[in-house]
Amino acid sequence: MYIKQENSNKINDLLSIKAASQWASGFTGKNVTPSNISYLIQYGRIRKIGENGSTQVSLTELQNYYSSYNNSREINFKKHLGEDLNWALSFEQYKEAETTKHIHRLHPYKGKFIPQLVEYFLDSHTDRFKKERYFKKGDIILDPFAGSGTTLSQACELGIHAAGVDISAFNALISNCKITEYNIADIQAQTDRITKALKIFLSDSHVVEFEEKLLQTLNEFNGRYFPVPEYKYRLARGEINEKEYGAKKEKEFLAIYNDLVKRHCIKLRQEKCDSFLDKWYLQHIREEIEFVFGEIKKIENINTKNIVSVILSRTIRSCRATTHADLATLVEPVATTYYCAKHGKICKPLFSILKWWESYTKDTISRLMQFDKLRTPTFQLCLTGDSRTIDIFEEIKKQNADFGRLLERQKIKGIFSSPPYVGLIDYHEQHAYAYDLFGFERKDKSEIGALFKGKTKAARESYIQGISDVLNNCKRFLAENYDIFLVANDKYNMYPTIAEKAEMRIVNQFRRPVLNRTEKDKTAYSETIFHLKRR
Repeated sequence: MYIKQENSNKINDLLSIKAASQWASGFTGKNVTPSNISYLIQYGRIRKIGENGSTQVSLTELQNYYSSYNNSREINFKKHLGEDLNWALSFEQYKEAETTKHIHRLHPYKGKFIPQLVEYFLDSHTDRFKKERYFKKGDIILDPFAGSGTTLSQACELGIHAAGVDISAFNALISNCKITEYNIADIQAQTDRITKALKIFLSDSHVVEFEEKLLQTLNEFNGRYFPVPEYKYRLARGEINEKEYGAKKEKEFLAIYNDLVKRHCIKLRQEKCDSFLDKWYLQHIREEIEFVFGEIKKIENINTKNIVSVILSRTIRSCRATTHADLATLVEPVATTYYCAKHGKICKPLFSILKWWESYTKDTISRLMQFDKLRTPTFQLCLTGDSRTIDIFEEIKKQNADFGRLLERQKIKGIFSSPPYVGLIDYHEQHAYAYDLFGFERKDKSEIGALFKGKTKAARESYIQGISDVLNNCKRFLAENYDIFLVANDKYNMYPTIAEKAEMRIVNQFRRPVLNRTEKDKTAYSETIFHLKRR
């Protein structure tokens, strides 16, 4: 190792990992676990002192770290965005594991809201911001922009019936897979069968042998030139020029990598790049995808087939030929090893889906079982269609007659939804791999606020018309005293016009800070929950 580890001279300043987590919990008022402290060490936020088994950290350094942002985010957000922000709606007290609890992490989805936000408005509690309850158990709610099904899932947990609509067939598949009640034993049996078949398929290739050798060589190289956690600690303090050092070591290892590829006769690129699957997957990854998909087609139970298809989709999303930093927003296909700024070492592309397939299979079954303990005997269903024109009652009747009869008797009490933002996300392209594989029809041109339309005046006018058309169509299915909640970042002040066109009135606005964003831009950002009622 080329990095020298220093010891603290202040013996009384040292804390064990456990003691550090207890101190941090008291200092922040949150539950800081030993794993959280280990994360800070691993990513160079604080220095590791001592060896494994007797690892300690400096109390002074720990205090400086937590002081640097303790309460500062709230102050910073309100400074930039105004004092009327409802900080309680930031839900900053929740860890990622809680905001992605049970089925909410069955599949990645850019732009979804967290379940705690939905729960806040759907449940029966009141507080100084939410002065009345809007929904109760047994009510029916609607999400005309269902996305990945967060509203439907939370409604099921709270004892509320829910209908969803989405223009994207794949989004509807994810939504329905989240709220379906499964035969878990059948899922386990089918995934075990497919895993066994995939391992046999892999045994005939050079890929396993190649990747084992590559990993061994890579671990030795990274251990020598990017030791954990010392490298990241020095990096965080500006002691290393990351760009120069990373580029030098990347080039150095690339020669080793190319030699391994040649010796094991590994074919990296596919011969054509006509589709997303052609362009963004290495040759053997693509072969494994097609093999597993062929095995999924043999499944007879449609519910099992759908959820196993979602497991495959989640798997192949993680296996795209790209860098870890560009996984959410693809830039260029990568077929070689590279310096990864996210992990602070040389990383590699994937050459097999097996690891992620096994991991996501286990994770999915666990999440479904967790949700089974929380679900209520209520109706939830997501339709594929255009919310501007769809006849919700008729379409639900076709798929679930009992739910259809309930809708006719009771009507829908209200809406909780997050409409697409104007010119921000391409909702079809983010799952292009799934559309290619499953053969779903893409409806990109029907998206409201589509990315390709931009944010011009004409695009904004089209957006206003689109959202108001959705509200005008949906309100014919609503009860007379409906409540509508729309989550939006209305930087162009479009929602007053939308409300007017839909013959509704905005009776309240709840502004909330958005803390956990997937985009690289981390500037202070807020969104508004508009409460609309009948005019």
